Parts: sequence; structure tokens; C-alpha cells
Amino acid sequence: MTFYPKASASSSPSNGSAGVSASVKFPEIEERILKYWDQDGTFQASIDQRSADVPGGEPGSNEFVFYDGPPFANGLPHYGHLLTGYAKDLVGRYQTQRGKRVERRFGWDTHGLPAELEAMKQLGMTDKTQIEAMGIDKFNDACRASVMKYADEWRSYVTRQARWVDFDNDYKTLNVEYMESVLWAFKQPA
Repeated sequence: MTFYPKASASSSPSNGSAGVSASVKFPEIEERILKYWDQDGTFQASIDQRSADVPGGEPGSNEFVFYDGPPFANGLPHYGHLLTGYAKDLVGRYQTQRGKRVERRFGWDTHGLPAELEAMKQLGMTDKTQIEAMGIDKFNDACRASVMKYADEWRSYVTRQARWVDFDNDYKTLNVEYMESVLWAFKQPA
């Protein structure tokens, strides 16, 4: 079984040398591999070559649903995210190696007290009366605008970890569809 049909020997990330250099430059190797994965579409190929359905089975029976995250996007990533990120990546890769279709959508925690406190800080506010004076609707708009402040830094950080996640089809906890899906899950019988 070919796992990554787009890859070929002529497009491998190797520099073609017969041996290993005594002065290995790990950042260069990392960048070369990440560039190769991006150009080759390796992550997407690992999804596309696996069907969501098992022949004769229920629709979606070969899917392993994995929603990554959600960190707060209004703060920078730090070493505390490093270990949990690797653990999350291992789950998706393991299920992929077992033949499951794992799409691995990245998620963002975009509401709640951290989002409100960050928006207050950006607006120079110190208490609830200032929020009320501004208006709840305008304050909520300020919160929504601030929560994705560091999204690019997160994307770079997670990618540099060699993690495979889908940032382009991410989910945000402030989206009504997300909130409705959580309520739906709680309504399901145990």
C-alpha cells in the first residue's frame, strides 16, 4: 500500500549525498523537510488516500474525528503547549497509520474570560462599568477582533513542531455552529 502517492524518489527531501555530514545543520534540514511536505501535499495525501467509509459499513465508519486545540489565539504559544501538541499529533498519526481517515482540524478558544480580559486590556478598560458604557455589542465586537491576534504565530509554531493540522478549515468556539454542536452532544443519551 502506498501511503503518500505524490512522493517519489526524485522529489525526496534528501540532498543526494552518500554520507552524513559531520556538521549537521538541523534548522536547514527541518526547513527542507517542511518545504517538501508543503510542496508535496504530504499531509493532505495522508487524508485523501483513505476513504471515510468502510465498504459495507456505516457512512463515516473509517473516520477518526480529531479536533485539535483549542488554545486561546489572543496569547502567544509557549513551551507548555509543546508537549501537549506532540501528544495530540501522536494520536492523529497513530490512527492514520491504522488506516483511519484523520482530518485533524485546528481549533481556537475564542470566548470566555481570557478573551474578555485581553479585549479590556487592549481598550484600556479596568472594570465592568466601562464595558457597559461602551455597549455590550461593541465590546463583543472588540473581543472577536482581538481573539485571533496571534494566529500567524500559532500557525508557525505548530508547523515548526512538524505537526500535521488543518489551519485552513479550523473551528472557533465563538462560531454558532460550534456552540450548537456542543449543546447537541450534551443532549445525546448516555
